[in-house]
Amino acid sequence: MTSLTPSAPGPEVGQVLNLSPGISQHLHLPLTTDGPLMREPDVISSTMMWSTMSPENLTLDESESLLNGTNFTTGYIPWSQRPETYFVPTIFALIFVVGVIGNGTLIVIFVRNPTLRNVPNTYIISLALGDLLVLFFTVPFVSTIYTLESWPYGEFECKFSEFVRDISVGVTVFTLTALSADRYLAIVSPVRKAVGSTGGRTVRIAVTIWVLALVLALPAVTFSHVREFWVTEDKSIHICFPFPEYLPLWYPKANVILKALVYYLLPLLVIGTFYLLMALHLLAASDMPGEPGVFHKQIRTRRKVAKVVLCFVLIFAVCFLPNHVFLVWFYFYPNASQQFNDFWLYFRITGFCLGFLNSCFNPIALYCVSGTFRKQYNRHLFCCCGLEGTRPGRGSVRSVWSNGSRYHSTVRATDNITLTTMMRERSPTKTNI
Repeated sequence: MTSLTPSAPGPEVGQVLNLSPGISQHLHLPLTTDGPLMREPDVISSTMMWSTMSPENLTLDESESLLNGTNFTTGYIPWSQRPETYFVPTIFALIFVVGVIGNGTLIVIFVRNPTLRNVPNTYIISLALGDLLVLFFTVPFVSTIYTLESWPYGEFECKFSEFVRDISVGVTVFTLTALSADRYLAIVSPVRKAVGSTGGRTVRIAVTIWVLALVLALPAVTFSHVREFWVTEDKSIHICFPFPEYLPLWYPKANVILKALVYYLLPLLVIGTFYLLMALHLLAASDMPGEPGVFHKQIRTRRKVAKVVLCFVLIFAVCFLPNHVFLVWFYFYPNASQQFNDFWLYFRITGFCLGFLNSCFNPIALYCVSGTFRKQYNRHLFCCCGLEGTRPGRGSVRSVWSNGSRYHSTVRATDNITLTTMMRERSPTKTNI
């Protein structure tokens, strides 16, 4: 039988794997508490942290009789008898189908419609690419965490799925921050925004975001590895483990707090500041004299785009909040292992699902709030149902060159303002159609 190598020297009479109250409860194993407790780097990672197979503590026990796992032979409940074994993969199947169709169609729309290639939409496409990355290379593998008791995909996929997951989260949160800054400039300094915004500059910012996300994800691909744990005297499981044994014991806490700050709290603080400044500017601008029709139409369209971005931000905040709440609670609450119960088990299963649901929510939100994208989605996905959207004869596209820059506008017979007109970068003297 293969034994585990502990992270520090244990009692001379023997080294034994023993599970804490939390892992014993959600593995449905009996608990032994004798012996000095030693916290190993906890099995909490972006993919495995929500798994029911996450050992939270390893203990060194002085009892030689426990070396062969004799205390793990009773009370073990097979995964086939657990409800999450069935409903979690079902949710992940829906995430994959809806996410691939929604984000894939969004990219096709962007490629086939030059009029939609503006600054905000470039960032939105970057979000879609990040979501597709995690949908193709992480979701199919981590979805089996609840149907397979052991990680079956080997070391490479363990590292790669962790790497891709962190890249996707980084791209999402940093792109949302860039979008918020872009909307702030569009509302507060529209002339400066129109002069300074170019397609090349936007692409460079998007590429920089991807490079930054890739660099920040390097620890995941470096340290993630497959480890073996024995749950009964004759049964072992393999887990995609985020931290090697040679890392210091403070590293998991530092990792958790830094991810909470860099991937969640600080970006949301910056985004919140931008939106507060936008709100103050719009309140002040509503009292300014000027051409009521033109001025208020400009304010109205820019405000609608800001609402689209805010919708994306709120989705991200809600989806990843349970993730960070659980991690901070578990790592920094002294008795977290002992108080891990059914509430926390299903709380983190919920967070596990929400973290991946974020990858399919943005196209749905865009469909709901954007008239232009709704028409484009209908045209590409529901053409056989008579929901083609804008048909020939209802509008025309024209290009106008001004100071070396080309502006696209759509002339329609209706007065409806859609995201196409919302997202054009115009000077204050130009009116939205």
